[in-house]
Amino acid sequence: MARRVVRERLSRELIVDVAMSLADDEGLEAVTMRRVATALHCEAMSLYHHVPGKDALLAALTDRVVGLVVEVSVQVTASTWIETVRERCLMAREVLLQHPWGPSVLTSSTQMPPSAWVLYEHLLATLASAGFDDDLAHRAVHALGSMLFGFSTELFEPDGGAEPPDEATMAVIAAQMPHLARLAAAVVHETDGALSGCDTRAEFVFTLGLVLDGLEQERARRAGGPSSSV
Repeated sequence: MARRVVRERLSRELIVDVAMSLADDEGLEAVTMRRVATALHCEAMSLYHHVPGKDALLAALTDRVVGLVVEVSVQVTASTWIETVRERCLMAREVLLQHPWGPSVLTSSTQMPPSAWVLYEHLLATLASAGFDDDLAHRAVHALGSMLFGFSTELFEPDGGAEPPDEATMAVIAAQMPHLARLAAAVVHETDGALSGCDTRAEFVFTLGLVLDGLEQERARRAGGPSSSV
């Protein structure tokens, strides 16, 4: 359960602390103004003096988790830009594994959290030092996407609570969609380091590697020299 706070001065920071604790312990659906107020031993209306409503609370949670990502990732500096960016993304992922609701609030956010600007500034500085021109640096930001924050996005996330198809249904699927059926039977997702059914660490690392290697090849092509990714 979220930690219970007694006789502490109510503040926006304290409210976000408790909301994060609730999200960590019970999932994002547990974060309501009423639940936070209960944990703080106050009336829900008291929270509105510091946080206008649930949307604002979720925005504050988004900014908080991105701030944690920034805190660990911007300290990373390696011998090459690829290793620097790769390690930053993996460090960001370690943060989200501690707060697995993070991808949900990030992908549903309609505005960039203020803390995210620092992350992008450090990325662009790293790319500029590696010889990226502004155009390629801009493309790199888009290509890396959510991986900068430690996760990859799926257009349709499988419902983990759904029952698997029965044998007869699988036979029909196999007859109509043989490639998909073969893949489903052959590929087993790992469970360690997973943030969702499809976003596992192994797949994250593989995709990140493809993006970074591709960007390095394009950087070297524009510079007229060999790739330095190895």
